[in-house]
Amino acid sequence: MALRSARDSQIFIIGCGISGIGAAQKLLKHGFHNVHIIEATARSGGRIRTGRLGDNIVEIGANWIHGPSKENPVFRLACDYQLLDKESMSEENQSIDIGGHPLFVPNWFTSSGQKLGPETMGPVVEFFMKLLERSQQFHDGGGEPLPSVGEFVKAEVERLAPEEWKENQANTAIKMAMINTLLKLECCVSGTHTMDDVGLGAFGMYKTLPGLDCTFPGGYEGLIDHMMKELPKDVVLYNKPVKCIHWNYTKNGPKTTGTSFPVTIECVNGEKFAADHVIVTVPLGYLKKHQSTFLSPPLPLHKSHSIQRMGFGTNNKIFLEFEQPFWDEDCELIYLVWEDETHLADVVSDINMFWIRKLIGFTVLKPTERYGHVLCGWIAGRESEYMETLSELEVLHSVTQLLRIFTGNPTITPRKLLRSQWFHDPYSCGSYTYVAKGCSGYDIDNLAEPLPLKGSNSKVQLLTFCQCLFKQLVFILLYKQNAICGHFPFTLTLL
Repeated sequence: MALRSARDSQIFIIGCGISGIGAAQKLLKHGFHNVHIIEATARSGGRIRTGRLGDNIVEIGANWIHGPSKENPVFRLACDYQLLDKESMSEENQSIDIGGHPLFVPNWFTSSGQKLGPETMGPVVEFFMKLLERSQQFHDGGGEPLPSVGEFVKAEVERLAPEEWKENQANTAIKMAMINTLLKLECCVSGTHTMDDVGLGAFGMYKTLPGLDCTFPGGYEGLIDHMMKELPKDVVLYNKPVKCIHWNYTKNGPKTTGTSFPVTIECVNGEKFAADHVIVTVPLGYLKKHQSTFLSPPLPLHKSHSIQRMGFGTNNKIFLEFEQPFWDEDCELIYLVWEDETHLADVVSDINMFWIRKLIGFTVLKPTERYGHVLCGWIAGRESEYMETLSELEVLHSVTQLLRIFTGNPTITPRKLLRSQWFHDPYSCGSYTYVAKGCSGYDIDNLAEPLPLKGSNSKVQLLTFCQCLFKQLVFILLYKQNAICGHFPFTLTLL
């Protein structure tokens, strides 16, 4: 049998998103020359995807750099590549701590066509944010009184609102409706159908970095383009969906000359690749749907159970371009409040009929010089997945009627529409993960644990780094760099 040095190992990475590209960069940088990425589609970037609406760029996938500060490897890369404007890279911008919620100047519209003033919306937002902060405190201390964030927030609203709003009970109904809008907003933030599915005990495990969230003037895909330029041209094998990863493989791999490989990657088109090590970076949603056939033998039960426990949901965008803006010049976010939704709930009763009610509102793409007059609507959950099944004309009609009702302006007419459809993307199966009820940090550790498990006599064959193990893109790279260093101890320090 031919012997290979560690740096001659055949290493394959499944998925050419930012985590797969980052893994390849690190391995190649430290002397591993037999590294390839197998990508199911014809493009790199995964859920980092920049598109166009007319003459303007829009982010169909990842939108912001969350927590743009020196601790953030995505931010550091963007700075190294000179992809950000001076304001985003400033020390002042990096020092602002927003606690994971961007600071937007909002306009609040109601379903009766009225615009709410700051005296109404201000206290409600402050009240809701305090409840969210309290929801995060059970992670360290334990003793959560209810299973989910949604149940906790709704129970606390029912308990505290009468006292909180006693001086002005006339507006209680509209304030409760505003709470519903904010709950729907949190569904978008967490990527879940309902906050009743998000575990209260694990909610506080998300840690945010300082910095005012920023965007890429030339599009998020610019980061991918620069990262790809650092890889040899033949590293990525495109249009090769993987059918099954056969690990703990005892026979000789394909196209070998007496050399034994423990892993064989079988593609849908029948091609096979022999490997010493495989790094899996597919979305958790894809693993949830295909784990029974994607790996042979199947994953150990503790890994399989962790995949089942973790949540993975859908959050979509609906972009609308206008001839002229109908919103205030300083407006950055438009909230929509259904006045008849006074019973606390963040889902609709009939998805087919009322899916549009789950759309929480729109962010205003700024600066106007870069984006034009464009709004980005946000909708999460199964209502969002249903929206994907409708034609663009149907979606445009529904959103146009929605805006006319809420603004009281019957002439509002978007010129163009573009939407994301992440749930029906066959290699994403949704947008991103959340910590579901019953899920904990141990589940994340379980998925990142290499195979074969510790205690076996075999070397590491399989590493799993789902792109959606983390709420923010930054932690994918932080975690991956540490993990690769730990599982390939013969590499240099990677950070």
